[in-house]
Amino acid sequence: MSSPELILVVDDTPANLEVVCETLSDAGYEVATAINGDRALKRVQAYPPDLILLDVQMPGIDGFETCKRLKAEPKTASIPIIFMTALSDAQSKEKGFDLGAVDYITKPFQEKEMLARVKTHLQLRQLTKNLEQRVAEQTADLEAALTQLQLSQLHLVHREKMSALGNLVAGVAHEINNPLGFIAANLKPAQNYIKDLFQVIALYQKELADPSATLQEFLEEVDLDFLQEDLPKLIDSMQKGVARINTISTSLRTFSRSDCDRPIPCNIHDGIDSTILILKHRLKANEYRPEIQVITDYGDLPQVECFAGQLNQVFMNLLANAIDALEESNTGRSFAQIKAKPNQITVKTQLSQSQAVIRIHDNGIGMTDAVKQKIFKHLFTTKGVGQGTGLGLAIARQIVVQKHSGTLEVNSTLGEGTEFVISIPVKAIAVKDIQAKICVDAI
Repeated sequence: MSSPELILVVDDTPANLEVVCETLSDAGYEVATAINGDRALKRVQAYPPDLILLDVQMPGIDGFETCKRLKAEPKTASIPIIFMTALSDAQSKEKGFDLGAVDYITKPFQEKEMLARVKTHLQLRQLTKNLEQRVAEQTADLEAALTQLQLSQLHLVHREKMSALGNLVAGVAHEINNPLGFIAANLKPAQNYIKDLFQVIALYQKELADPSATLQEFLEEVDLDFLQEDLPKLIDSMQKGVARINTISTSLRTFSRSDCDRPIPCNIHDGIDSTILILKHRLKANEYRPEIQVITDYGDLPQVECFAGQLNQVFMNLLANAIDALEESNTGRSFAQIKAKPNQITVKTQLSQSQAVIRIHDNGIGMTDAVKQKIFKHLFTTKGVGQGTGLGLAIARQIVVQKHSGTLEVNSTLGEGTEFVISIPVKAIAVKDIQAKICVDAI
């Protein structure tokens, strides 16, 4: 029986060390700790771990410098490093990746997300070790083995990332529901209590016709008439806020729903709406451009038999790509120019010959014919290094074609935008169990 993987956790905060160590130990890993960069460097030289979880902000040698020194040493350069940080700005992440880190875990920690990332990179490290051994034994197969490993790594990262995202979103929605229910249940009684209190005050005012100077001064100071007018409005605003949070929570649960082992009838529009809501932060106006407009034109679709969770991933990928294309099209354009010709994404659905058709169109930069020919191929990406894996559209097509017996096509003209067209049967087409298993494993 193989010994558990050794993980070194480096953090100057005892409470963080305790939480992370307990989580990893409960998951079956062997854990070592260090409270600063100096101790971590000495510990790694004596007992090299399989993975390092490294805090960024530490006194003395910070996480970035520690990572730099580890990657400079041949003995420790191959050890994967995951940064633990409260910093979420792009510049800090870029610096960490430039130094050789493989991933980031953001504080406060999400247990399932942390374990998923740790598991992913330990598997990647083991795959790398296996490759090195095979290369030593069989150099003639180096090129083929390396290509296969890269594909396996990217598939693994995607699968683990989407699993962690789904678990995280579902967990957040669940945690929101408890306090939300408490607030919603108490707002109505609070409103009634306030009404009763105002009636009591009115009776006192009627029976106490000549209040003292002190009481009269206080009543003028608090402006009782204003309170009686404004407090019910505050309660009403709270009720609307609760309703809004409840809508968000429902959308989060819709997006992160777990798929069964077979297609089940689902409302496609709910999945699209939940995905748009999750991407809303990317649609909002900023100092460089107005809000990206999302126009939905939903047809009369029946319930569609599908794997809703995986189909939501397709919507997420296509909508995120549309936003990326619009952001790229804004390069060199002023705020006023963008406002004159606003960024738009149109989502249209319709029923066509027992097929549910979903069209996602953006008025961004469009594609050349050469790019359209390669857009669904594995590892092909038009984005910069570190910005895209080249797997998103390939896996999206695999979900649509293999899992749903449908089609995913692209229509685009350079400078005029891009449209992706999803078409899936309303009634699921039965496939052999072995084919379904191959699809699940591939995704």
